[in-house]
Amino acid sequence: MQGPLYSFGDEGINQVMFTLHNKLQDDTVEITSLALSRVLLMNDSSFPWLILVPAREGMREIHELVIADRSVLIEEVAAASEVIQDLFSPDKINVGALGNLVPQLHIHIIGRFRTDRAWPGSVWGSGTARPYSEEELKVVAVRIRKAFQQKDRAHDR
Repeated sequence: MQGPLYSFGDEGINQVMFTLHNKLQDDTVEITSLALSRVLLMNDSSFPWLILVPAREGMREIHELVIADRSVLIEEVAAASEVIQDLFSPDKINVGALGNLVPQLHIHIIGRFRTDRAWPGSVWGSGTARPYSEEELKVVAVRIRKAFQQKDRAHDR
């Protein structure tokens, strides 16, 4: 039995000195922490849209992470993609690390539907965000958090 792939709680690797970029703070809601990354939900109910931010100060590009962190990051991206697939059943999942406006290393995982406002184009610049209501945000955040916790328990088996 291996140790946990994800870290939920106040202990461990996620307590390293780390500052989230202001734009990410403004546009997202933190859902949970994994072994390497913070999991954020983009506050746009138009898309199931998670953002993973490796909790490593000063990182701008994936190749700047140490090899072990790069390996963890790809597994976290896969896990986040599975969570979106399991909870929302999108037609496609887009994964991207752009950073043109927010230089801090972060990975977008976006569930896409043939019926969404941007299909088949990019979500960026495709219209006005529709923020979650307080109630919607609570429900979605709990569902996503529970899905990650279930993945963690399944990984421990």
